Amino acid sequence: MHSFAYRLNTLLTFSLLLLAVLFGAASFLDAFNSPLSASSSHVQASAQVLKVNRFRRQLNGADEVSLTFNVSLDVQPLFTWNTKQVFVFLAAEYETPKNALNQISLWDHIILDKDQAKFQTKVTTKYPLIDQGSNLRGRKVDLILHWHVMPKTGRMIRDKLHLSDFHLPEAYT
Repeated sequence: MHSFAYRLNTLLTFSLLLLAVLFGAASFLDAFNSPLSASSSHVQASAQVLKVNRFRRQLNGADEVSLTFNVSLDVQPLFTWNTKQVFVFLAAEYETPKNALNQISLWDHIILDKDQAKFQTKVTTKYPLIDQGSNLRGRKVDLILHWHVMPKTGRMIRDKLHLSDFHLPEAYT
């Protein structure tokens, strides 16, 4: 009959082929798996600036702002069988004469489980809003929530939602 090595080789080859077919099927089916992140209307979120803690000019001439804000978030619809985690971050976006779009991350959070995907919190900016120059006085700033759905297998899905806007003070504090 066949030797032990030949039988082991056949078993190993068949197992690897089966595993490759399963991975291929999971990747193919992921193209049809659309967590509701493709539409921002299913994500419920809000953010309001409560206080400008610090607004100053640094020694190098750059403006620096520290904020306190409320974040309310419900991203439970983003979780499916294939969701490993959801990375969310709140970004400040504004225009200056030098740049049409400035984006600065103010706060971020990793959500590992659907049970943790709905919460409300009061936070101080994790990362200060720092501009390249002194362009922030009186500037209108939009708060945008971005999220990245990181799957167990397949492509990463990302989207964003405009939450609110506010104006920075005209004078440093």
